[in-house]
Amino acid sequence: MGAPVRLLLPLAILALLVTAGLAGAVGASHLGPGRITADASATTPVAGNITGPKVLAYNANKFLGINGTGGPAIAANGTQVGNITFYASVTGVNTTGVSLSPTESGILNGTPQQTLLTVGNVTEALTILVEITSTYGSENASINLTYTVNVVQPYTLSMTILSTTSSTILAFSLTVDLDGAPVGSISVPTLTGHSSYVATFQYATLGLSSGDHTFTVSLVNEHGLVAFAGGGTTYSTTFYVPGPPPNYTLWYLAGAVAFFGAVFIFVTRVAARRRTPARK
Repeated sequence: MGAPVRLLLPLAILALLVTAGLAGAVGASHLGPGRITADASATTPVAGNITGPKVLAYNANKFLGINGTGGPAIAANGTQVGNITFYASVTGVNTTGVSLSPTESGILNGTPQQTLLTVGNVTEALTILVEITSTYGSENASINLTYTVNVVQPYTLSMTILSTTSSTILAFSLTVDLDGAPVGSISVPTLTGHSSYVATFQYATLGLSSGDHTFTVSLVNEHGLVAFAGGGTTYSTTFYVPGPPPNYTLWYLAGAVAFFGAVFIFVTRVAARRRTPARK
């Protein structure tokens, strides 16, 4: 009877090991989806950027592009599995007439979202504050971005465009050159026969070098159907930008040194005369 007992004991242990292995396999298969989800979590931090104009003219409005990626919302294979959202606001010394729209939006698959920045008529630097948040399930991460836009008083160019035909002229665009380089365009609406249109262009800049500068606009490519007031096909205007005021600081300093030097010499001579002994 002793031998069978010794044989059954190893068989029982083997059965237990097989059962444990099967249980582990079942447990692994049960945890599989959870493990895949965990492994899909992003390994890169939240990142983002803001693009758009750096300088705007008074009362202008332009779109800014806001983009974001990374964080829990992006899987390890680059697929977006959660939500990426931006929250934006604008600050400045004077925010009268200043706005952003929208101030909140979702970002999908790395496609930048736009927000319209409208500015007032005060020269200042506006700061755009953006928070980009990446969320998936109970996980979330965020990053803060800043972007500066300068509001300036623009150079304004105005000209009258005349229709020289009785036919209707469809809308067209004109290129504006500054000192021979294109800096913008003017959209001219549809013109009826023998009508006129006052076109305006505003050029915003943080500064131009001192000296003469020239804006030029040409109608040469409009096939003789339009002309500027006076009949010309080219309009140009030159303006002068003064240089910075002279710095007289060194001259003031030199003058002060010369003045006090003269006073010192005068006082020294007077004192020397007073110390001279009287003759006997």
